[in-house]
Amino acid sequence: MENILKKEEIVKLAKNLKKQNKKIVFTNGCFDILHVGHVEYLKKSACFGDVLIVGLNSDSSVKKLKGENRPINSENDRAAVLAELKSVDYVCIFNEDTPEKLIDEIKPDIYTKGADYTLETLKEKDVILKNGIRVEFIEFVKGKSTTNTIKAIKK
Repeated sequence: MENILKKEEIVKLAKNLKKQNKKIVFTNGCFDILHVGHVEYLKKSACFGDVLIVGLNSDSSVKKLKGENRPINSENDRAAVLAELKSVDYVCIFNEDTPEKLIDEIKPDIYTKGADYTLETLKEKDVILKNGIRVEFIEFVKGKSTTNTIKAIKK
């Protein structure tokens, strides 16, 4: 898929977009079993700028964050599904536990995160402040989560 890019490609693209005065929005996550909460979150994220780039946790980083039984879907499958969403312009898989390096290189104008975070609780806080990135916190769709979906399947 042409909108799933490697780190070097997304960094180069971001530089070109900035030269065109495009406002770049960046968000990240595991997006393991896509549900309406994810779709709404990404749609709202896209509204803050011209281009939405999604940093996708690799399989190894999802395992570290969520446990041995995750992810349910592979990074390539998750990337392909995200890349087909209308609100998502580009997807980039990253291996680290946090997207700090990717954020530092892309230097988006806006970073979106779920409203369960605050600036103080973001591990990316230092790189966000260093680069003068605006942060927008987005409310979740009540009751919708991958964990809830997995629980429902197990029942």
